[in-house]
Amino acid sequence: MIKATRGAAGSAQKVVSALLAQIERGTLRPGDQVPTIAALAEEYGVNKNTASKAVVSLKATGVLSGLAGGSTWVRVPPPPTKRQNTRYHMEKSAIQLPESERSVAGASEADSGIPLQHLHEDRADYAVIEAPPEICDALALPSETRVLRRTYTRRHAQKAGASRSISYLPYDLVSANPDLLDPTREPWPGGTMHQLYTIGVELDRIVDHVTAGMPTPEEIQDFDIPPGVPLMRIRKVSYSTEDRPVEVTDIPLPADRIELIYTTQLERWT
Repeated sequence: MIKATRGAAGSAQKVVSALLAQIERGTLRPGDQVPTIAALAEEYGVNKNTASKAVVSLKATGVLSGLAGGSTWVRVPPPPTKRQNTRYHMEKSAIQLPESERSVAGASEADSGIPLQHLHEDRADYAVIEAPPEICDALALPSETRVLRRTYTRRHAQKAGASRSISYLPYDLVSANPDLLDPTREPWPGGTMHQLYTIGVELDRIVDHVTAGMPTPEEIQDFDIPPGVPLMRIRKVSYSTEDRPVEVTDIPLPADRIELIYTTQLERWT
C-alpha cells in the first residue's frame, strides 16, 4: 500500500514537472487552457486521479486557475499593487487643476502602474438603492435612505482576476449634480474628491478600517485567488469639513498581490 501511494505521488510529480516545463518554455502561456484531466492522464500514462492531483497541486501554488469540474488554464499573474494613504493627499491636491491635468492619471493607476487605456476591462455600474443597514450606520443616515451605489470592476488582462470596489454616496447629496449619476462619465478626472467638489463638498479626512478574512467562493473565482490566500478588506469612510460622512467604499484586496503602506506625518517639536 505504501509503495502504491509513493508511486502515485511520483507520477503526479511527473505531470507537475511536465506542465511547469511547458509554461517555462512558453508552450503554455498565461490564459492558455490546460488539457483535460483525461487528456493529461493519457498523455503521461497515469490514471485520472493522479492527473487530477497534479492539477490541484498547481492550483494550490497559484500556477493554474479554474474551478473543479470546469476548464483549467495557466493563471494570469496579478500585478503587484501598493496602496499608500498618501494617495489621498495627491487626490485632493489635484482637485483644482484643469481637467487636462486631472485626467492624466489617478490614484488607482498609480497603485498598479497600469494606465487605464491598457486595461482589458474597466467598468462602472451605477444603481440607486435603499442603503443596507450597515451603510446607513456608516453614513449616519436614517434607515431606508437611498444611496448611489457605484461598483467599479477592473481586469488588467483577459482571464485575469478582477479588482473591485463598491462606493456608496447619499443620493440626496450627489443628485445636486446630475452628472454624478451618469456612469458614462467614468472615469471621472480627479475621481470622487473632484465629484464632491462640484457640489461644494470638501473632504477633511479619510478613515480606512482594515480587516482580514478568508474570501467567499464567489470572490475566489472572481478575483482568481489561490487556495488558502486571505482577503484584506478596507472600508474607507470619507468625512467632509462639516464632519459628515459623505462616502463609504468597500475595497477587497487579495493578500497575494497587495502591499499596504501607511505614512504618518508627525508634528515637530520646534
